[in-house]
Amino acid sequence: MLAPFLIMLREGLEAALIVGIIAGYLRQTGRGEWLPVVWVGIFLAAALALFAGALLQIISAGFPQKAQEMFEALIGVLAVSVLTGMVFWMKRAARSIKRELHQSVDAALSGKGATWGLIGMVFLATAREGLESVFFLLAIFQQSPSAAAPVGALLGVLVAVAAGWALYRGALMLDLRKFFRWTGVFILFVAAGLLAGSVKAFHEAGVWNSLQGVVWDLSRVLPETSPLGTVLSGLLGYRETPTVGEVIVYVVFLAVTLFLFLRPARAVPVSKSVSDV
Repeated sequence: MLAPFLIMLREGLEAALIVGIIAGYLRQTGRGEWLPVVWVGIFLAAALALFAGALLQIISAGFPQKAQEMFEALIGVLAVSVLTGMVFWMKRAARSIKRELHQSVDAALSGKGATWGLIGMVFLATAREGLESVFFLLAIFQQSPSAAAPVGALLGVLVAVAAGWALYRGALMLDLRKFFRWTGVFILFVAAGLLAGSVKAFHEAGVWNSLQGVVWDLSRVLPETSPLGTVLSGLLGYRETPTVGEVIVYVVFLAVTLFLFLRPARAVPVSKSVSDV
């Protein structure tokens, strides 16, 4: 429950920040009459995410067992790619996202068809977050079919909406850089667990049969069905009887991504102009 909650909280806050920046800029520049158009773009993005999730769920329901395992593995790999890309994108874009959104709003409203331009801009900016959420939730629900997971995801969305509104109104002060940094680390652990689960699903689909020796068996000490095992499984991808392949994928993925994510950003040297020389 905690993993879906924190992921959806982060995704929701990213979307809320984008919408808040756009809405705040429209108000500051005396263009508040365009705010209803922003809501149209948000509604269309949410509709696309819900439609995509329902379609994928319907398609997978008709698969035979091995095909379902293959589908679960592919969705898991896709979710890992999306989550990892999201974490590194936010790290790179955090400093310039406000300026870029302001420029996009100006460009959308400066030409012909300003209404559709603004709708399209808001739609593209928020649909990305919605589709990321869809792929993540499909992967986490398939690998952890617990009733608590949807509840956690819903709570995460609700808290994100409330926090986003408070940030927009200035009622909540939050160090967003630290928030996205540490939730980024958490997401990489979740992604590592999803990737290890995809290796298991590939094996059950008959595609991957190497490195299947069991590294350890903690089923009697800490079963996945126990309260602590459930929490560790949802947060860190814990497996009571992991195979060699699952452990290798988990450790290598975390080692590479955490190193790249946590290393300090290189300072960009400022070139001197002719007048400075």
